[in-house]
Amino acid sequence: MSTAAGLGRVDTAIINAYQGGFPVVERPFEPAAEALRERGIDVSAAELLERVQQLDEEGVLTRFGALINAQEIGGAATLVAMHAPEERFDEIAAQVNDHREVAHNYERAHPHLNMWFVVSVADPDEVDCVLRDTEAETGQETYNLPKEQEFRVEAKFLLDGPISDGDVDRSELGPDVEPAERETLTPDERDLVLEIQDGLPISETPYADVAAELGVDTEWAIRTIKRFNAEEKVRRVGVIPNHYELGYTENGMTVWNVPDEKVDEVGPEVAALGFVTHCYQRPRHDGVWPYNFFAMTHGRSEAESEQRVQRVKETMEEHWDVGDDDWDTLFSTQILKKTGIRMDERADANTE
Repeated sequence: MSTAAGLGRVDTAIINAYQGGFPVVERPFEPAAEALRERGIDVSAAELLERVQQLDEEGVLTRFGALINAQEIGGAATLVAMHAPEERFDEIAAQVNDHREVAHNYERAHPHLNMWFVVSVADPDEVDCVLRDTEAETGQETYNLPKEQEFRVEAKFLLDGPISDGDVDRSELGPDVEPAERETLTPDERDLVLEIQDGLPISETPYADVAAELGVDTEWAIRTIKRFNAEEKVRRVGVIPNHYELGYTENGMTVWNVPDEKVDEVGPEVAALGFVTHCYQRPRHDGVWPYNFFAMTHGRSEAESEQRVQRVKETMEEHWDVGDDDWDTLFSTQILKKTGIRMDERADANTE
């Protein structure tokens, strides 16, 4: 069976199985391959390693390794919306993107708020400074939409084929760990975060290779990465696919004016929909932005995307009477900027 990006059965199984739950042990490809064989995928540890290397080289993966949860590392990030008039759109995009604190910037289809960007800072107080400067430079008002409650952040992109439920999990392997009773990082932990943020080496012993690079003990690196996973500093360990290469080209940000008393009911229900990758409560802005609930969906076609948005709507309707003016879907029409979130500065600010 082939899938998007011309992937065969084994590659599809790897991508479905290990977008999380990869073993954190000295030689992780051995138990990872064993788990695949238990699911009917005949692959050795060496073959699994080779396939992950090839998928990475071909750009099907953005990287292999730990997905860092920047919020738990330090600093702050917020989502910001603004209006960029058509005749000044490129000028304003350049002015916004020129701020090093702006990590991502997207054009989205909306009659007024058509520019959406993420501001990432080491000091939460810096957000207001960035927004004041942006307003002064562009002459446009910004609308800050910080996360008030997170219900789901799990951007997994599954394919048709073997292990399409994506439920392989070997994260229980390795040493037993307990969360640390502190929120700050030690200098060694900070160095580890920065070393693994862009991925692990794709080798037989990725954690040992990281330890050697840092000059620390392999067992310490393994225990710390596993503890980070337990503390949610690491969201998951595994393959991180390029969703565009997998055919997930439709990106819809659904927004909802959920009655405040219903948010805690609706949030977990919408988050339980497997195709919802991000799900948050955010503030409204009177007279401009009436929505307080965001759910991001991705699809491989316009039809699939519309079906998934409809599923979200049906879930909402189980809890409250959804009117036509109570929701919208903002599709991404252009990536204006997409860079890292300056993890070094955020980690430094939270290091003992």
